[in-house]
Amino acid sequence: MTTALITGATAGIGAAFARRLARDGHDVVLVARDADRLRKQATELHDRHGIEAQVLAADLATDAGIEAVEDRLRDPARPVELLVNNAGFGHKGTYPDVPMDEELKMLKVHCEAVLRLTTAAAQVMRERGRGGVVNVSSVAAFVPRGTYGASKSWVVQFTLGAAQELAGTGVRLMALCPGFVRTEFHSRAEMDTGSIPGWMWLDADKLVNAAMKDLARGRNLSVPDPRYKALTGVSKLVPSSLIARASNGAGRRFRD
Repeated sequence: MTTALITGATAGIGAAFARRLARDGHDVVLVARDADRLRKQATELHDRHGIEAQVLAADLATDAGIEAVEDRLRDPARPVELLVNNAGFGHKGTYPDVPMDEELKMLKVHCEAVLRLTTAAAQVMRERGRGGVVNVSSVAAFVPRGTYGASKSWVVQFTLGAAQELAGTGVRLMALCPGFVRTEFHSRAEMDTGSIPGWMWLDADKLVNAAMKDLARGRNLSVPDPRYKALTGVSKLVPSSLIARASNGAGRRFRD
């Protein structure tokens, strides 16, 4: 049995990763803030798949929460072979109307936590000569808009750079860039999604299946849908000023 640790595991993409990995026979460490919800999820995964599911309640917007997950990743007696950094959230409103403490909280979760947890995992994995890290970003990383897009862009660039540094060590790193996914993400941020076309929505389980295939192929960047691959390709050809104006029209709805 190998073990995978998933942050933001109780809903959406994180829950889909937990289901997929448990189905494949991996023990899982489920990380989120809601301990009761984590315990329910752990019981369901154990009963359905016969795997061990550990619960780790931690708030990654705090140093104590990040440190708790770092300690688990570094535990030599219980090695983690796959880390999925999925925890994240969106804001209601646009810059500069979002309160500064919320902006800094986003950077803490999307950037600092990803940096620290990836580092904790990669150091141990490098010593063992194997392991993998999936850092969940967003197609918003390719759109110049606000702190959310900027933080997700950082996730992509950090992951690609770290993957180069770890090449040949047996440690695989991949940035996952989904588009709109039917999860709790938007309702939690009180975002209006009524005008988003149906074709733009992705299924979380299908997205995770595609991401796992990309990880197995050794890819460092995964945009797991032809529609969003096309959109990200266009973003490389169009001037950033035009993309920014277009994204202004979409407003705060452009989130994963």
